[in-house]
Amino acid sequence: MTPTGKKKWILPLSGLVVLVLAGLIGYTFVNHLMTDPITVEDINIDQTAALKLAVLDQVSKKNGVTEWELKAASATLVKSQNQAVLEDVKVVFHTKDGTLVHLASDRGTLDTQTHNLTFSNNVIVRYQGYTLTSDKLQYDKKPHIIHTDLRTRLEKGQSVIEADSMVTQLNSNRVIFKGNVKGNFSENVDMP
Repeated sequence: MTPTGKKKWILPLSGLVVLVLAGLIGYTFVNHLMTDPITVEDINIDQTAALKLAVLDQVSKKNGVTEWELKAASATLVKSQNQAVLEDVKVVFHTKDGTLVHLASDRGTLDTQTHNLTFSNNVIVRYQGYTLTSDKLQYDKKPHIIHTDLRTRLEKGQSVIEADSMVTQLNSNRVIFKGNVKGNFSENVDMP
């Protein structure tokens, strides 16, 4: 073989040898990664939370009729207590006559079995120009009511009613106040 013929074969053979060596090294490295166990350290696992959601949208219906629509900025499902812990909660309750009642609170819990709700921290309910505030409200799905045993304030314009407890029957558009009920009424405002 002539020296120029040898030069033609040296470059391709050198390239082939480099590729074979790279393939062997790659195979050895990948095989090493696949067979050695991976050790993960410093993981904190919440044993009570089943799932954490960044956003929760849920609709509750009874016999095909929407009773409420819930939106929360975050929800942590706690399987041991059958509840979802909610942050930045907004709920729209539907009445039988189609009226919408808007509720907002900083925190809440949803019972995942009964669909009862509890709201706390800056609880505000708005309904046809009325604003109801309380430190804590509860919603019971079966009777479709909102209630509290804490001080409550209902306002519309300059008219105000305050009481130690309150029950709102959503399907009959009725609000019942009990305990140390006080009020100031404007001539032009019709309270529920």
